[in-house]
This record gives sequence, structure tokens and C-alpha cells, in this order.
Amino acid sequence: MIEILTTGAANSVQDLGRFGYLDAGVSRSGAMDAPALELVNRMIGNDASAAAIEVAIFPFRLRFGQATLVAVTGADCPVTLNGISYPSWWTLPVRTGDMLELGLPRSGARAYVAISGGLRVPAVLGSASTDLKSGWGGLEGRGLRRGDRLDTGFAPMTATGLPAGFGLEPAEIGRSTLDIGEDRPIRVLPGAEYGSFEPAAVEALEAAAWQVTDDANRQGYRLSGPALTLTQKLELHSHGIMPGTVQVPPSGQPIIQLAEANTCGGYPKIAHVIEADLWRLGQSPVGSRLRFTVVSRAEAVAALRAGRAAIDRAAAFSALARKDKSHPEHLAALSRAKA
Repeated sequence: MIEILTTGAANSVQDLGRFGYLDAGVSRSGAMDAPALELVNRMIGNDASAAAIEVAIFPFRLRFGQATLVAVTGADCPVTLNGISYPSWWTLPVRTGDMLELGLPRSGARAYVAISGGLRVPAVLGSASTDLKSGWGGLEGRGLRRGDRLDTGFAPMTATGLPAGFGLEPAEIGRSTLDIGEDRPIRVLPGAEYGSFEPAAVEALEAAAWQVTDDANRQGYRLSGPALTLTQKLELHSHGIMPGTVQVPPSGQPIIQLAEANTCGGYPKIAHVIEADLWRLGQSPVGSRLRFTVVSRAEAVAALRAGRAAIDRAAAFSALARKDKSHPEHLAALSRAKA
């Protein structure tokens, strides 16, 4: 069991999402940074889609009701256990009564906390994810509150557990601070109405720096930049959309649909963020600036495969580190953290 001590309403229980119900009007939900959620689980031996906590409001504090193993990934934020500092992307054993705190991120927007055995909440349509927009899943369909208590899986730690924990180096799994923000464009595929926009709008999509406005949440981000105009007014029927769809309402300011995306809409679609780059949107805070670059389907598939390979390498290292704490790669991770 864990007890929430300090939190915000945007912090919630998430897994990898609720799939197969878009045609019934049910959003996918799930983690805004799916690779970080998968890795936070695989680092401690959980199923890849075990329920964990997505933290978007800081500081976040919790107390452990039993000895167990915990991991933190996602945003680069200060991590302390009983006041002792640890790196982000770290796994460590905890005792009954220990307190974990995550501070304001230095880079990124969302952190993920997983506990050995996962969090036990009722599944809704096969998923533990909280759909904040619809008010179901997770813990009573809402964000976490101070005083909430969450049951965890069995898997308590013993004296044979990891004495010092281990960590992953984000740069070695294809992540760095340059992955977030305008220094590295987010890759997109042309949307269904891409050819219906003025040439100047198509050029601006890639040339401009788009700011994430304060109208941003798990449902989507509204961006601010040059107006994207159509060659002529379009009258479209509502049609299916999903996370990553970039719609352009009459204002000309694009909206990117995200984890709790609407399942249908009638605004013209200029682009669609590729699956491999969705996590970068989830880690882009309000006020940050984004750039886009149009890629081919082959490039999108190659990026997805490269991301999967990086996750699997990190998971394999984590499994090895849990078994063999003297492994040189494990010691190198420890040395980097101490440095």
C-alpha cells in the first residue's frame, strides 16, 4: 500500500492505454509518455503495462506502507527518498514508512512512478488508465488527492533485494534534453487535408516555432503561431481522429490531440505526429516551443522500430542488473549517477 501525501489533480493512475474502443467513442487514455511508463515498469520486473502513477503537478510525495521496489522515469526531476537525493530514471528498494518526493522538473513535464507488483485498481474496458475527461478508470475516475491510499501487488522486497538500486542513462536510450523543444523537430506525416492548405501555411507548419499555450492538458495542446489558412472553406463531416492528429480550427491555430483525444471531429487535419514522437509532446511543458518536420511513412516506421529496440535494450539491461549487481554496465550506471 502507498499513501499520497502531496499531489495535484492532474496526477493520475495510468497504464499503456485502453485500446479497441475508438469506434464506440472511448478515448485511448494511457500515459502521455508511453515509453517512460513501459520502462518504469520493466526496470522493476513488472508487466510493461502495469498501472503506475503519472505525475504532472509537482512536488509530489508519497509514503510506502510496506517494503518494496520503486522506480522513477520520465522528466528529469529531483528525486529524494527520506531526504536523500537520487537521479531520475532510477530504481531503489524502500522500507515501510519511507517517503519519496519528486521535485519540479529541470527538463520535461511528466514523471512516472511504479511500484513492484503494480497498482491495484479496477480495470475498465481492460485498462487501469484514468480517463479524466470521462471520469472513469484509475482511482474513481479522478486525479489523485492527498490522503489517497492505493493497494500494490504482492512482490515485497526482502533482505536479498538490491542494496543500492540501479539506473538507466536516458541518453543511451535515445533521450536527451535536446529531444524536447524546438532544437529537434517533431516528425509528422501529412494529414488528410494537407493539400487543402495554402502553400504559405504548409511552409509555416515546418518553418515556424509553435508555442504550447496554457490551453494544454491530456486531451490535447493548443499551439500559438502563424495562422494556417485553407485554399478554400471546407465543410467536413465529423471523422475519426486519434492521438497525434493535428487539427486546424477556423482560428488557424493548430490543436494536437493527445492521450485523451476526442475520437471524432470535423476540423481539417494538416498533419499527424508519428507514434515514435508522441512521448516528446507529453514531455513538452506549457510555454515550450515546438517545430515540425514532414517525413515519409517509411521514416515513421523506421523511427518506431528504433524506439522499440531502445526500449528492449534498456529492459534487458534492467533484468540483468536486478540479477547481477556486480555487472560492469550496472557499476557504470552507478558511477555516472554519483558523478
